[in-house]
Amino acid sequence: MAMSDLVTVDWLRDNLDLPRLVILDASWYLPTASRDPEAEYRVGHIPGARRFDFDREIKDSSSSLPHMLPAPSAFSAAVRALGVNADSRVVIYDGQGIFAAPRAWWMFKVMGHEDVAVLDGGLPAWKAAGFALDSGPPPAATPGDFEARLNPERLADATAVGAHLEKRTAQVVDARSAARFSGEQPEPRPGLRAGHMPGALNLPFDRLLDDGCYRSPAILRERFREAGIEPGTPLVGSCGSGVTASVLALGAELAGLGPMAVYDGSWAEWGQESRPELAVVVDR
Repeated sequence: MAMSDLVTVDWLRDNLDLPRLVILDASWYLPTASRDPEAEYRVGHIPGARRFDFDREIKDSSSSLPHMLPAPSAFSAAVRALGVNADSRVVIYDGQGIFAAPRAWWMFKVMGHEDVAVLDGGLPAWKAAGFALDSGPPPAATPGDFEARLNPERLADATAVGAHLEKRTAQVVDARSAARFSGEQPEPRPGLRAGHMPGALNLPFDRLLDDGCYRSPAILRERFREAGIEPGTPLVGSCGSGVTASVLALGAELAGLGPMAVYDGSWAEWGQESRPELAVVVDR
């Protein structure tokens, strides 16, 4: 039986010796945070955890867009090197609580691995509980036998998003802040227009969280309802670069709203000044 998509620090502490368990540190931060996930990992990480770097290593290196999903073959090779097998139970955390880990969770899901969970509260919750940390470089891994099988239902590109918006075959939900969504606040990346996709809904990802942990399923459902999401409607998440859209995707799953596809390029692609065919609207 697969794990829940969300596990507690108590569960992880009690199951560190669980057969087939693989723990991954997927920490990543915005440049404005001035934090180095590699250095922080070496200072202190959950015992047995290995680094899952989707920003510099496990990505499509041929794309100019940030941390795009790699090809299945490349993903397979990268996670095999981390010791992931077809039957591994993967638990992912990050150093902010809930921020980057859902992106790695979604990557495993889109690559066909269902037995994957996010650590609720991440490393801050583990530290707050007083549990032990290891330091130094990652532990050696016996290469695994994982074989990716792409699940296209969990992935969306600009063409699919445009079709959904035009035909209303899915609700597109933007995880950026209200100010960025409306166009009141400029985008932090250069060369991007301010505003949002016509017809998209806005649900800032932090509304699903409380002190670095997911809110209860009932509150999650209420947050999605408040944003205008209709139960039973297919969902596509978007954000700045596909990271916090994954926070929405995991939140939708926890709320019982079904799998949410993630628009991998997100606003880093759609908002480009060089892409006028991708319509942008600004709230006045």
